[in-house]
Amino acid sequence: MNESLCARHLEAAALPLIDIAGLFSSDLDERVAVAERIGAACREVGFFCIANHGVDAALQQAVFEQARAFFALPEASKRALDKLFSKANRGYEPLRGQVLEAGAPADLKEGFYIGEELAEDDPRVLAGRFNHGANQWPSELAEFRPTMERYRDAMSALAARLMGAIALSLQLPEDHFAGFCRDSMSTLRLLHYPPQPANAAPGEKGCGAHTDFGGLTLLLQDENPGLQVWDRHSKSWIHAAPVPGTYVVNLGDMIARWTNDQYRSTLHRVVNMSGRERYSVPFFFSGNPDHLVECLPTCLAPGESPRYPAVTVEEHHREMYRRTYG
Repeated sequence: MNESLCARHLEAAALPLIDIAGLFSSDLDERVAVAERIGAACREVGFFCIANHGVDAALQQAVFEQARAFFALPEASKRALDKLFSKANRGYEPLRGQVLEAGAPADLKEGFYIGEELAEDDPRVLAGRFNHGANQWPSELAEFRPTMERYRDAMSALAARLMGAIALSLQLPEDHFAGFCRDSMSTLRLLHYPPQPANAAPGEKGCGAHTDFGGLTLLLQDENPGLQVWDRHSKSWIHAAPVPGTYVVNLGDMIARWTNDQYRSTLHRVVNMSGRERYSVPFFFSGNPDHLVECLPTCLAPGESPRYPAVTVEEHHREMYRRTYG
């Protein structure tokens, strides 16, 4: 793999751009037609853009405004919400607080983690379930919490709809992943990438090369480029330029496990060479922690064996967090 931070440019249209308006239709044939395009993108790239997704542009703008306002707070205010204070991995992650690429310097980004808000007496919290609990909220920003909760709800609904399309693309009933989508421990993250410094350490970048842990990632980007995707054909990094009005969707490792690697969980990274502050908002749709992830019957040819053992969502995520955070 080329360790250079340079990447060749990829025209926006070269990442599959899929109009998903048909997924909202009552006509099954229209939903299947969209699902087939999604399936083709999943087999070839594992990344695609979606248009006509139904998420309010005003809500998206409000999310960016609140994210910028949070990261502009004094360092002490942000540190008071450090996710180290949370048993549920919620809150602020300081600059260089994560290492996603083994052997590389810590990531040149800061972030904020938000999950489903659960009370202290919720049975899942009392049982110490992984990534379950209360969020930490900045008291200085009155609109921060309601904005993020509205947005997280919108993302959960969109992700569940996309999982239905993935089921159809695999010749499964549309509701095959309903159990996975129920009570998902998904995470909304706000990310701030400073410009790549001229004196950066060798290999230092906004976000190290990695695949995502969960099911689906839905990425909202600002206008600044930075996302790079590994192209297995040319064995090089390509720029995935922001496309206004769309989300970038990529598959996580659990989809690869389910499909015996027929659908791809693809390496990607972030290098902010724009010279400007870059903000992005990924939504990681992780699924129900008790749901079992095992090779799907439609993804196993006669005589073929599953490449991965069966594992629950929670077991998988615990192991991935252990590898990332130690």
